[in-house]
Formats: sequence, C-alpha cells, structure tokens
Amino acid sequence: MSKVILKTVYPGLKFVKKGKVRDIYEIDGNLLIVATDRLSAFDVVFDQGIPEKGKVLTKISEYWFKQVADIIPNHIISTEVNNFPVLKKYADELKDRIMIVKNVKPVMVECIVRGYLSGSGWSEYQEKGSICGIGLPKGLVESDKLPEPIFTPTSKAEVGVHDENITFEDVITMIGAARAAELKTKAIEIYKKASLIAEKKGLIIADTKLEFGLDGEKLILIDEALTPDSSRFWPRNLYKPGGAQPSFDKQFVRDYLIKIKWNKKPPAPPLPEEIIKRTSEKYLEALNKITS
Repeated sequence: MSKVILKTVYPGLKFVKKGKVRDIYEIDGNLLIVATDRLSAFDVVFDQGIPEKGKVLTKISEYWFKQVADIIPNHIISTEVNNFPVLKKYADELKDRIMIVKNVKPVMVECIVRGYLSGSGWSEYQEKGSICGIGLPKGLVESDKLPEPIFTPTSKAEVGVHDENITFEDVITMIGAARAAELKTKAIEIYKKASLIAEKKGLIIADTKLEFGLDGEKLILIDEALTPDSSRFWPRNLYKPGGAQPSFDKQFVRDYLIKIKWNKKPPAPPLPEEIIKRTSEKYLEALNKITS
C-alpha cells in the first residue's frame, strides 16, 4: 500500500488552490489536479487520510468521464505524469492521482441527482414531504427508489462551509433559464446512463453530485465524476428499503461519526485504525466493481 498523501508541495509549480481533497496547480495554462488521500466528512477535513483514496478517485473519475462522453464533453487533457516533463521529478507521488484539465469557468451550482431517498434528502422528505421544492409521493421509506431521478441542486460553498439546498428556480435566477435547463437535463442523463452501467456490475447509485464548467460557451463536465466521495454506492444484492443501506463510499465513515455523536464541527475527531482500514477497503472495492 502506498504512503498516505495529505499535503502536496511541488517547488517550481504554481499553486492555485487547496480544496477539501484536491490540490490544484497551474501547468502550461491548464490545471493540474492532485487527488490527495484527505478525508472530508460533513464538510470538515480530517487530520488522518485514507490509504489509496486519491488514486481510487482519479481512476473512477477517468472511467466515468469516458462512459458519459457521448452525453457531454469533459475537462480532462491527460492523466499521465510522463506526458509532462515538469512533473517527472514528482512522478512517484503523482502517478495515478492526477488529472491535467482545461482551465474553465466553473458553474457555481453543485448538481445533485437523486434516484433513491437517502441522506439529507431523506431528512428533508421526513420534514417537508419534498426535496429542494420537489414534491414527492407520501409514504416513502428510507432508501426507497424514487419514481424518477430528481435534480436537487445546492449552492457551491467554500471549504469548511456547508452547501445549502436551493431550488431549480434559484438556479434559473443564478444562471438563466436556458443554462439551468441544460444543467438539469445533462445531470439527469449522466445519472441514468451511469446507473444502468452500475446495475450490471451489481451496484446501485443512490445519488451523485456533478459539477460543470463553461469552455467558452460550451457546457462541460468538470471536477470528479461518480466517485465514492461524490456518490452513494449500494450493493444491489443487499438492497432493502426501510433503512440505511450498506455502502461502498464514505457513508461508512459518516455512520461511525453519527454513532459517536460528533457535533460535525471542527476539530474532527480521531478515527480508529479499523475505520480507516475498512474505508480504504470499501473505496478499493468500489474501484474494482466499477472498472472491472
């Protein structure tokens, strides 16, 4: 197992931004995205990392970007360290955890598509009978499959700030009706195609978060795509509505944090070695199931 990468320092590369999990540098006018092994849960970044996590996120994203390229283009230029001489001295650390991507303007909306009732969506449904202003049938139980996938956007928050649920009307106000409709349509198309692929591999994608950018005036898919950090993956053969489901994502960590009654505010509590080990195993299992 490779060493855990929590922090990146690359003299000679222009540092741009540190995200919850990814560090971003500029290279030849494009962006170098380095997926670290940092763990973020409830919008708090932990001091401990998850072995192999950054590599898993990169490989899964690369797989899905290719799978949905017929629906929408994406920002990837290359994932090969050796294609860029300036990166060769850092090759051992960067191998399998980088994406060189187009430097485009992000659309400041996190596009969440839900096919099942889980997480914050389940909480909001219990309280209001709706999610992000979308009314749902009465009598649904936790983890129920929804009649149709729904688009439930959130505002795009900075590190350490909670994303806020917004309505589709809010998105229209932010970016205009035509672009909002395009976002919604593309996000749902991506989710539907990915769900069909995942089901054949024994996985249910309960929900996913997608991010988009503008390459000139053209909408493209950016950031990551359908990873265990941005999606809920459930084993199809164990699916049983009426409660939480076993998962191949960081819900495993969230469940532990809920169990110990953490207040979801910094500082993050230390994670037991067993939780770290099991989380790493779940990420690697997700990679194997999705890309096999």
